[in-house]
Parts: sequence; structure tokens; C-alpha cells
Amino acid sequence: MADPRLKPYGVAAAVFALDRLTKWFIDTHVSFADTYKVIPGIFDIVHSENRGMAFGLFDDSTYEWRTALLAAFSLAAIGIMGVFLWKGRERLDRLSQFGFALIMGGAAGNVFDRIVWGRVTDFLLFYIGEHQWPAFNLADSAISVGGGLVLVDLLRSKRQATNVS
Repeated sequence: MADPRLKPYGVAAAVFALDRLTKWFIDTHVSFADTYKVIPGIFDIVHSENRGMAFGLFDDSTYEWRTALLAAFSLAAIGIMGVFLWKGRERLDRLSQFGFALIMGGAAGNVFDRIVWGRVTDFLLFYIGEHQWPAFNLADSAISVGGGLVLVDLLRSKRQATNVS
């Protein structure tokens, strides 16, 4: 039987693989001029590139070390989560393990793009009328959902500890 500590790494690897697959599909099949309306007035598939970080922050920056610093920060976060999942697994419940695995897989997908191409492909665009959320990708979604799961687990743990006292 495989070491149960490997399960979160399998989840992270699956997120990474799905992220790479979706970005490859967008890069090879959707031009920058294309817009595919999935839910008119709410959700489109587009082809966008982001040289900055989440939500286009620092995308317009001309700082020569921008990509290297963003990649280094992401690699450090992946390493810390990897060690935490391996050594601190006993202290985490399944919700946090899954959340950290999603974050690790998403961060790995985006850092791969930054290192190899110096940019990240985004393609999910949500909007209502003239108001739109910045385009994002599967890795960003995994990071957001994973962060939410960890937060829910932290809040749930505090509430349960308060009720026990």
C-alpha cells in the first residue's frame, strides 16, 4: 500500500496536469481575438496573457526582475506547502490537506508558465454588464478554492475549540 502522505501530492499533480492541458488548449485553439460566450452576460472563454501576478497585478511593470521574483516567491510557497504536507500531515485534517494540495498544484501550474514562457495564460472571464472580473485560469481557481478550504477549516477548528471550553 502506498504511503498515505502521497495522496495530496497526487491531487497537486492532477491540478498541475489539468492546468497545463487547459492552457495548452487555449494557446493552440483560441486566438486573442476570439471570445466564446458560454453563458451570455456572465461567462466567456477568451485568450489572455498575464506577465504579472493574480488579477493582473504588476502586469504593466517594467521591472527587469519581475518574472524572476514572482517565480521565486511561487517556488518558495510550493516548497513550504510541500514540506508542511509531508511533515505536518498528522496535524491537518482532510479539508486542509486537500486545500493545500489544490494551492500547491495551482501554484506549480502558474510558476511553470512563468519560468518557461515568462507569462501565464488566462481564459476564464466572468462579468456582469460592464463590470468584469480579471480573466483567470484553472490554476488560479485551484489556488482560490484551496485557500477557501483552508480558511473554512481554520474557522471551523476555532469554533469547535471554543465550544469545547
